[in-house]
Amino acid sequence: MARLAILFACVAVAFGLFYIQTASPPPEPADAPPGVFSAGRAMADVAAIAPVPHPTGSPANAKVRDYLVARMTALGLSPQVQRADSQAVSSHSAAHGRVYGATVENIVGVLPGRDRSLPALALMAHYDSVPGSPGAADDAAGVASVLETLRGIKARGTPARDVMLVLTDGEEAGLLGARAFFGENPLSARVGFVINLETRGGGGRATMFQTGRDNAGSVRLFAAEARRPDSNALTVQVYKMMPNDTDFTVSNARGVAGLNLAFLGRQFDYHSPSSTVANLDQGALQSLGEQAFGPAMAIAFNPALPKPGPDLVYSHAPGGVLLAYPVWGGWIVLALAAGLAALGAWRARRGKALAWRDLWRGLGAGLLLLAGAMTLLELTRRLTGVASGWMEVRPLLARFAVFEAAMGLAMLGAAMLIPAAMARGRLRLFGAAFFLAAGLVATTLDGFAGWPATVGVAAAAAMLAFLVFGKDASVCGTWTGLLLTGLGAALALQIALPTAAFIVAWPVLVGAALSAMMAGGRDRGPAVSVIAWLATAAALAWVGIYAHQLMQGLDLPQAQALAVWTGAMAAWPLLWPAQPNSRLAFAAPAGVILLAAAVALFLRFTSPWDARHPRAEEVYVAVDATSGRAWRVSSEPLDAWSRAVLTADGGAVTRSALPGFRRPVFAAPARPVAVAAPDVALDRSADGVVTLRFSPAAGTTDLEMRLKTDTPVGDVMLNGRPLAMLGKPGATTDLVWRGGGTLTLAFRPAAAGSLSLSYADYLAGWPGVAKPLPPLPADAMAFDLSGSTVIVADRTLTWSKPPR
Repeated sequence: MARLAILFACVAVAFGLFYIQTASPPPEPADAPPGVFSAGRAMADVAAIAPVPHPTGSPANAKVRDYLVARMTALGLSPQVQRADSQAVSSHSAAHGRVYGATVENIVGVLPGRDRSLPALALMAHYDSVPGSPGAADDAAGVASVLETLRGIKARGTPARDVMLVLTDGEEAGLLGARAFFGENPLSARVGFVINLETRGGGGRATMFQTGRDNAGSVRLFAAEARRPDSNALTVQVYKMMPNDTDFTVSNARGVAGLNLAFLGRQFDYHSPSSTVANLDQGALQSLGEQAFGPAMAIAFNPALPKPGPDLVYSHAPGGVLLAYPVWGGWIVLALAAGLAALGAWRARRGKALAWRDLWRGLGAGLLLLAGAMTLLELTRRLTGVASGWMEVRPLLARFAVFEAAMGLAMLGAAMLIPAAMARGRLRLFGAAFFLAAGLVATTLDGFAGWPATVGVAAAAAMLAFLVFGKDASVCGTWTGLLLTGLGAALALQIALPTAAFIVAWPVLVGAALSAMMAGGRDRGPAVSVIAWLATAAALAWVGIYAHQLMQGLDLPQAQALAVWTGAMAAWPLLWPAQPNSRLAFAAPAGVILLAAAVALFLRFTSPWDARHPRAEEVYVAVDATSGRAWRVSSEPLDAWSRAVLTADGGAVTRSALPGFRRPVFAAPARPVAVAAPDVALDRSADGVVTLRFSPAAGTTDLEMRLKTDTPVGDVMLNGRPLAMLGKPGATTDLVWRGGGTLTLAFRPAAAGSLSLSYADYLAGWPGVAKPLPPLPADAMAFDLSGSTVIVADRTLTWSKPPR
């Protein structure tokens, strides 16, 4: 009972340390000294930028542009507006391509430095929002932060180099502004270092999540100059897995050094109507700005830029410091961990507390911690009843703290169950059946989506449980075996991915140090125990921060098993039951696992929606430009409000594949609506070039097109710019254009043929002649382009052979 109480006390202390490390700092007031970053001052700009949604090409975005021009003029920057027709290919394969485009308006201003021949520092953020979201976080917070940072630089005096403020447009439409700036603006050639500020949520502590290549100088600068720095080398690898890019992607591809910072808490508010000025966490704004403020000051007033050097290993550590060392330092960490683990095993063996057979079972336990935790975490996630997907996961984001508690309990339960079963022994059949059943239930709840992976991991856990839950074992041998699994994984990472090896190597080092101090777990003296408990709590807090960041950024429940495995490296003696045959030894982990399931089921059977976290509604009136037919449409699952909207004209709701929509939608026939259709024309010139001219209807906010030819074509040009798509017969190209404007697509076909064109032309506002939308309930919000009129059509346009 005492051991269990100490374990829970360590977990509670770890949670306290975790909270301190991840909580956003208090915002500095508007009257803070001029030499510090003030969220209070920056909030004035946030309020001016983000009262309403302002996507690229909208009148609201033009108002934001004018405000920022005036703001930068007041700062003495003589801003220039760079207007450009920008395009970006977001994906391209032999069968499918996707292109984004818009006319963007970047705002660029320069604060002159003492030596204007030096490479400039660029402070960069984007001022456009996604449709439907005010974007108080993404990225009004970033824009306000770079404005406040430049104010601080100017207040200090004339910098050593030029400081360039680059406020891009069209980031949300495909990094279009950054592409136009770095591809066409002559000022971009003068940029030597970029600090880009972004957000992917609405709160939480900011982190520096990306650097340029050869980042040694940049990381050391950030560690030394940022206030309360938060960063780690692992995020670079995780970020590569995420379907996200930022303006920094463009500068980084051109080899410009820099730092990319963002906060990603309160994911519910990301690209959401709830991203309002009132809902923005001002502490997150403070964290974002103050982590950029120091490095910006250092670069602005230093004649030398940070020197490039081989990428470093770096991570936050307890106490709020950022540790960084060269890759070769990882070998020292591994050697020290191996030596300490060997010392712990030697001391345990000398005290006759280590049996060699337990060493092999400890190796199996390390693998079981991974496979077993993956299975239980997948089960917990599926018990919530929430499907995977960008929109589908919003019920969990609305109550993320509750969901995280369920997953945390599942992690703790898995970590407690495995050593309890090993200590007791003779539980082979129970262990194998338990994990296999958990995997089968999880895949059933998921509708058998991805079942081979889920069942495969569960089967591996069942096999490992059968192997290691045999005879009773001891803590010393199994702990050493567990540490060996960590050493092996850290060694593999050190060879294959050395900058990320620390995520395993550091917990192994802590566990090995504790093993050496505790003689492999045999020495439980008061002084040794207190030191071990405190070190364990700090290690669990550190591991928990990474689990928290992964859970925020990726809906991959099985990835959290890494935290269970690495956390057990330090906590193994506390996880090991003092009395293996006591009923409490199994009652405690079973209770924790059942509590995790109960919390998940609570999420499943209760509504997440309220006024702060409303459910998303997306309803439209769609009009077929060819037939004149009309529908009331919802792209989200129906509830009472959206069903009433769709059936307002008496039509029955069906799941339909309508023209212009890429996926089936909920639709009901509606009364005809008179709209002015887009002007679509296809002609072929004497030189054989076929030209499609598409003039959207008046009031267009967004245009989506799907194009496909039945014959090979070449020399494809979109608005006069080359486009490496559409050439292969049968391959589809999706074109998304924001803000309206005539599009001209020209190409040279190999023979006579046809072009399949499917389009959706979004017009601002609900049709005036249609029955109006009923008021939204307090727990609902109009998402994205909801409330628009959509003109849709499927057309086939043909051309003949050119005249001789």
